[in-house]
Amino acid sequence: MSAAGLDTQPSAKTYDLEDLISEAWSGGIRVPHFQRDFRWGQQDVIRLFDSIVKGYPVGSLLLWVRRSPAQKIILGALEIDAPSTDAALWVVDGQQRITSLANALHVEGNGYAPFNIFYDLLEKEFVPPPSVSDPRYIPVPVLFDLDKLLDWFAGPGQGVGDYFPEARRIAKLLRQFKVPAYLVKQDDEAVLTDIFDRMNNYGKRLSRAEIFSSLFAGPEAGAKDRLSIGRIAERIAARTGFGTVDDDTVLAAILARRGSDPMREIRIEFDDSRRRSSAEFPGESRDTAYAEGETALVRAIAFLQDSAGVPHLSLLAYRSLLVVLTRFFAHFPDPRDRSLQLLRRVYWRVAVSGPAVFKGSFTQLSRALCARVHPGDERASVQGLIDSIREAAPGMPNPDRFKTNEAGAKIILCSWWDLQPRSPYTGLPYDRQELTDLLADQSTAAAAVRRIFPRGLPLKQQLWSANRIFVPTATDPVDEIINQLSRQPLGLDVDTWEEVLRSYCMSGAAIAALNAGDRDDFLRLRQELVTYRLRAFLQRMAEWDFEDTPALDLLDFEDDDELEGRSDEFV
Repeated sequence: MSAAGLDTQPSAKTYDLEDLISEAWSGGIRVPHFQRDFRWGQQDVIRLFDSIVKGYPVGSLLLWVRRSPAQKIILGALEIDAPSTDAALWVVDGQQRITSLANALHVEGNGYAPFNIFYDLLEKEFVPPPSVSDPRYIPVPVLFDLDKLLDWFAGPGQGVGDYFPEARRIAKLLRQFKVPAYLVKQDDEAVLTDIFDRMNNYGKRLSRAEIFSSLFAGPEAGAKDRLSIGRIAERIAARTGFGTVDDDTVLAAILARRGSDPMREIRIEFDDSRRRSSAEFPGESRDTAYAEGETALVRAIAFLQDSAGVPHLSLLAYRSLLVVLTRFFAHFPDPRDRSLQLLRRVYWRVAVSGPAVFKGSFTQLSRALCARVHPGDERASVQGLIDSIREAAPGMPNPDRFKTNEAGAKIILCSWWDLQPRSPYTGLPYDRQELTDLLADQSTAAAAVRRIFPRGLPLKQQLWSANRIFVPTATDPVDEIINQLSRQPLGLDVDTWEEVLRSYCMSGAAIAALNAGDRDDFLRLRQELVTYRLRAFLQRMAEWDFEDTPALDLLDFEDDDELEGRSDEFV
């Protein structure tokens, strides 16, 4: 706890909401770059307004008073040309509330979700934008401005004039609502980030990534040009088409590159003298760590997509494995082909076994595997990863239970992706870009999965994998896929059509049962084929029965003669 205390005690002040929002609109209130991103949804904004008109307390603000230059600032959806001032108010605590109020009450800000809030004069409640135009629904910026409110009832609201007293009552409650605030005058930014850290570790906790970002945000100057964890996630998604990796996983990957325990204490990450373990990259700056972490993450994702058969984040069995892979590719950016083969085995054996091999903990999984990666020794690292899962037994997920948010279904989906699903309209395989366009930043592949029989099945059969079909495209009319698969199009030859059916784990017999209306027989036949394909896929990927020896050129033999004499052991 090295940060100094406050030079002076915070002073207390109460703002009328009208004055506070006017200050925000004029650029007098600003959000420091160490703050987390805005993350409220529309219902959060509605609840805030509901609390205000009911007179409920909405919490106090903590504002940092400091001299600030003229600059263009972003507050939610608003761009504000803020003048220079000796007493700008920087939000240390209360960003979500101030951003929501300043935008929802502004004519321009109210046009963007989640700030587009209306007041329903009939039901006396705040609501999202109505689906039909009706004067009973007043935009919140109109309520907040008395002149606009009078114009409303003289114009669009003429037909609901009886509700004017209600509108005036709400307008008054909004403008005169009291918002308490503490004002802190302090030049040392480290003290403010320390306060931010402590406040956000009481009650609803910030994520590790949000805390880390605030602690190591750097100076205000140049903040918009520096990498952040969120920006890294966005850049990786755009570059790889893998989807948006969550911030905590990005942070864990950055930490794993720099040390064997990705769950270590983060507050001393760049203080080599205070770390318990020796730094693998001594003296490395935060910006370098971010840039190199991003590079390693991209390599790890390329391995998953090109070697391990995992095309998208939503099909990744466990995100802990992405962290481990990032550490490996950070230290071995161009591994041998044999190392890649063994690394693929590691991924799929862990995916099938789950964290049970590591005492049932995902945290322990990432720690145990990251500790097996030894910088500068590719052979020992690969062998260590393989050795760590010796107790993992061959197996496969249960195809009788398919839920897209569970690891088992993600593994099954990878086996289906491996079959290269084809369009039943053109006979051509869908490509990875189509899957990326469809799933974007989704955390599950639900958008690419359809139920074959949405209704009319017993619960047990509803959960079968055989009752799901993987359609990785947003272009074909997917709701007609099942009907299209039931008959061979005139434009496709027999061989191509067989490849189409094969790509969906369907056989001629299964299609015959489907056309005959025999759901039970269709599902039974397809479930058998799904199980067979899944078992074959995992056997090929995990290679349970193969020798797990490292690449020949990584073995330490005494001389070439001995190498020649032993080479047949690894054929």
